[in-house]
Amino acid sequence: MERQYLIDDIRLGESWRLFKIMGEFVDGVEALHDIGPAVSIFGSARSRPDDPVYQKAEKIAALFAKNDFAVITGGGGGVMEAANKGAAGEGGTSVGLNISLPFEQQPNPYANVELEFNYFFIRKVMFVKYAQAYIGLPGGFGTLDEVFESLTLVQTRRIKPLPIILVDSDFWGGLKDWILEKLLDTGRISPEDIDIFQIMDDPEEIVKTVKKTVIV
Repeated sequence: MERQYLIDDIRLGESWRLFKIMGEFVDGVEALHDIGPAVSIFGSARSRPDDPVYQKAEKIAALFAKNDFAVITGGGGGVMEAANKGAAGEGGTSVGLNISLPFEQQPNPYANVELEFNYFFIRKVMFVKYAQAYIGLPGGFGTLDEVFESLTLVQTRRIKPLPIILVDSDFWGGLKDWILEKLLDTGRISPEDIDIFQIMDDPEEIVKTVKKTVIV
């Protein structure tokens, strides 16, 4: 009997978790559905303000804001903070999709649209659903996860082909070489898959590239 009660409690807990998941989706959709043209910017949470990567993220976000794009980040520190700061500094819409984590992730003060998520997969849906381009700066596992999620969704045609720009050729160039050697040359991806992403360095050129494909 006690075992049955335990099983029932677990089932009830799972059912309530579904309501929490739906609630997070609803909050995200209500907050972002009228956001207009936007770009999602990814990168390391560990970059400091004196890091050239932080400074480049801030400049890129500021340029997008000047060109009437909202900027969406993960809402934390490092590159996320820099991008939110750059967008907010130009009076743009600066979105922070924060995630509750036991370490590293604390909301930065520069997002003027803030959301808090408990589930990574819901947060990732929001990154993709409301962006017209994806900008990946140097980062760690989380950045790689977000970049490859976007690449996979475009490759499998689950979303329309939008610009995926990886910023910093020194950082991403080795990854592209690995993709060419280990994936393309061995037939694990198709030649056209290489065109899904671009590696760029110049902030102005990045914004121009996105504007060619997006009507603001």
